[in-house]
Amino acid sequence: MSIWWSLHLRREAASVPLARRLLLGAMETAGVDPDVSYDLSVALSEACANAVEHGGAASAGGTSEAYRVTAYLDGEKCRIEVADSGPGFPHRPPVRPVPAHADAENGRGLGLIRELADHVHIGNKPGRGGAVVSFDKILKWREDAPLVAV
Repeated sequence: MSIWWSLHLRREAASVPLARRLLLGAMETAGVDPDVSYDLSVALSEACANAVEHGGAASAGGTSEAYRVTAYLDGEKCRIEVADSGPGFPHRPPVRPVPAHADAENGRGLGLIRELADHVHIGNKPGRGGAVVSFDKILKWREDAPLVAV
């Protein structure tokens, strides 16, 4: 069984927990192991927080631009993509970001995503720009999972 959904969210801090709760709810309903769900929800929160912070400027009317979250649960893998309309990453992000100082309030997001996911791709959208962070993780299922493919 496959499940996918896509959200277009305003670049506001309140959108981050909304995306996280939707992902956790879908995974719980599908029967994904809670530890895997938690890892993916933290990674999603980090990617969304980056899109909110760096994903573009407010429009002339004062409203924030949107960013997109797409999640695919397909068989034994979950893939999540967060795309914004900001300036994108400079040239090419480092393969391994420099770790943030222990006291730093910012700068840990991409490193944390890399630690929590099995595969991470960080890049820019072709054409009009914007950053894209996608990551996937092999799923583990609860024994009572209703949507496990046989």
